[in-house]
Amino acid sequence: MRISVWNQDLSDRYLRQVTQLGADCIDFGGGDAFPGVREQGYPDLDGVLAIRKRIRSWGLDINRVTLPDITTRFVEGLPGGERDLENACTALRVFGEAGIPIARQRFAGDAMPGRTHPYRSVHRGGYLSRGERRAWSEPEPPTQGEVERWWERFLAAYGQLVPVAEEHNIKLAIHPSDTPYPSTPFGGLGFHRVIDAFPSRAVGYLYCIGTRAEAGGTPLILDEIHNYGRKGRIFTVHFRNVRGSLATSGGFEEVLLDDGDMNMFRVLRALDGIGFDGCLNPDHVPPLEGDGEHAGLGLAYSIGYIKALLAALAASD
Repeated sequence: MRISVWNQDLSDRYLRQVTQLGADCIDFGGGDAFPGVREQGYPDLDGVLAIRKRIRSWGLDINRVTLPDITTRFVEGLPGGERDLENACTALRVFGEAGIPIARQRFAGDAMPGRTHPYRSVHRGGYLSRGERRAWSEPEPPTQGEVERWWERFLAAYGQLVPVAEEHNIKLAIHPSDTPYPSTPFGGLGFHRVIDAFPSRAVGYLYCIGTRAEAGGTPLILDEIHNYGRKGRIFTVHFRNVRGSLATSGGFEEVLLDDGDMNMFRVLRALDGIGFDGCLNPDHVPPLEGDGEHAGLGLAYSIGYIKALLAALAASD
């Protein structure tokens, strides 16, 4: 297993820092992170290749990119929606031609805001992180008809994206809905529905341990790792810890890797047990005292902690 970090500004200073810290790869979380997307709706191949060459000059590589968003226009069948899908398909071709291994597709409506109260949680030494608690008065969940109409549009979009991914040898990944209410499209059964609908080996998950732990804690995480992992559908991992879950305590708080409810070494062993050899990304890293720009102490801590876990795993084999 390797470690990936966010792209941030790709300055020499940032790339030098994350290389020194022991990162292996860069993840791109925004659909407009590459030249050409804002101008024409999809990335320019030469621009992608130039950025990859720059990253590789530091001994790093690109692990995962994000396609241009499939917006509400497509979901609701509005003018311009089909163009959004065309741009996502073109972007997937470009990334495949550039040799990028994994692409994530964001899809409008895959999360439902307004169902929790967000706040800043305080932890040891005063570091702050994201917290959410269940709202006292929740909005009405979508009707079954609304859910099925959304899925019809998702299936239509993926039905065009999957053949492109297969043709260009690039994996197409979905992130679970965050916040992970059961009624969200990619929460629980809906998350599994993606690979039921598309049995292609090019279709799988950006498996977010933090988001799924927010839904049900360690037992859910270990079960899903076994379920999806033995099918070869976990392509890359967001590696983070939380306290609490919506199922057990009506809320959750994101924390540093050693400061939550999960034993992250146990999680790592589960990933190793299903043969996962992709990247671990310590996303949503809270800032620590003294953090400034670029990598920061929070990321340095997270990379060091993961490397220590990987060393312990290797020693235990």
